[in-house]
Amino acid sequence: MDFFINYWYIIMAVAALPAVAVLFVCAQLDKVREWLLWAVTEAEKNLGGGTGKLKLRQVYDLFVTRFPWLAKTVSFELFSSLVDDALDEMRDMLDKNEAVKAFVNREDM
Repeated sequence: MDFFINYWYIIMAVAALPAVAVLFVCAQLDKVREWLLWAVTEAEKNLGGGTGKLKLRQVYDLFVTRFPWLAKTVSFELFSSLVDDALDEMRDMLDKNEAVKAFVNREDM
């Protein structure tokens, strides 16, 4: 019991490390979500429609290159879900923004 009384601050710091790590990863995932919007838009521009698996592979390869440490902690299922969310946002932008549509379709504005 004396050990806990004497070293309570060290015990609390060690116990807090996982919480800090989770908060850090969550903050990084917000940055990844923003980056994914760009990545899926580039993949759509480069590969066009009907190439879903190729686009996913391209975006995943870019993700691993850009965020190597995060790629080790994020499961592929979570990554795929994040890509789906980014694709939904990109499609919404394509419907509402002619400049984005022209960019993806490589049209002159």
